[in-house]
Amino acid sequence: MCFTVSFEGEAIKAVKEHLKVNKDLKMNGEFNEIYYLVSGFSHPKLPVIKYDSVDVSEWGLIPNFATNIERANELANMTLNARSDTIHEKPSFRNYIKTNRCVLPLDGFYEWQHIDKRKQPYYIYPSDETVFYIGCIYNIWVNRQTGEMRDTFSIITTDANPMMEKIHNTKKRMPLILPKNALQTWVDPTTNISDINNLMQPYTSDLMSAYTITQNAGNARLNRNTPEIKARVV
Repeated sequence: MCFTVSFEGEAIKAVKEHLKVNKDLKMNGEFNEIYYLVSGFSHPKLPVIKYDSVDVSEWGLIPNFATNIERANELANMTLNARSDTIHEKPSFRNYIKTNRCVLPLDGFYEWQHIDKRKQPYYIYPSDETVFYIGCIYNIWVNRQTGEMRDTFSIITTDANPMMEKIHNTKKRMPLILPKNALQTWVDPTTNISDINNLMQPYTSDLMSAYTITQNAGNARLNRNTPEIKARVV
């Protein structure tokens, strides 16, 4: 799965580059954060690339059938990830994969390897030290009581590649990582769904690197949003 990520220098640079290259796009919402490590369960707001804009969106997709704030918040905790193999079936996701696709740039993400009764955290990042472009779906949920609009998204996951099978050795899943030249195809709402399905494949292990980090990465009681959290541990 993918519940913990890093959004900092390279990801911020990628968003700015996308806006610079696509001059007709604008960014909706304010974003001035640096996340060395952030959990999806805190529902951070992160910039996602859509077809006609870049929007600051809340992690945890809220489907339209949520009729009140309590149900919306409950669902948001259940929709941080959307499995590629069931995304066309699940009521929370099946309508949004058709046209509401977006991309989240990330510096990297975190995963835990199970070794007997111990869990060893890893930081996973691009081998070329640029960014991962993560395939996502989104929905703008409207609170029927207040009219408030919440832009929300889910990260899609695939089967693990050989590298991630060793790290995420229980669930054996990984985020959907797209090649940069596929971004426009992914976010275009008119793209044929068969082409979208073909993109939902495990990323190549050769383009990924990883190393072990401090056990403090798993301690939610500590301030984990520091550069030191990503320090390599032998």
